[in-house]
Amino acid sequence: MLQLVITILAGTSGYLFARSFVSRRLRFVDAIHSPMAPLIAGIFAAAIAWPASILPFVTLTTALVFGIGTGLGTASGSRAVRHAASGRRQLTP
Repeated sequence: MLQLVITILAGTSGYLFARSFVSRRLRFVDAIHSPMAPLIAGIFAAAIAWPASILPFVTLTTALVFGIGTGLGTASGSRAVRHAASGRRQLTP
């Protein structure tokens, strides 16, 4: 049960951290809008979290879920930045 909670928290925290980081820090970087950016971010996050699977309650599944959450958060943050930027470009009469 504890492993399931840790896995869910890892995925959620990866999603929220990546979404906020992209929205705040990478909003002016055009490369974040690439279709490959979420995939690359997810792979790097899973690779960085992989050594933590040595710990007793952290499994390889936790590292993979963290990577998936990070990739989804990157995609969501990029989409939010694009949506906010398109709203500002409208001229009012």
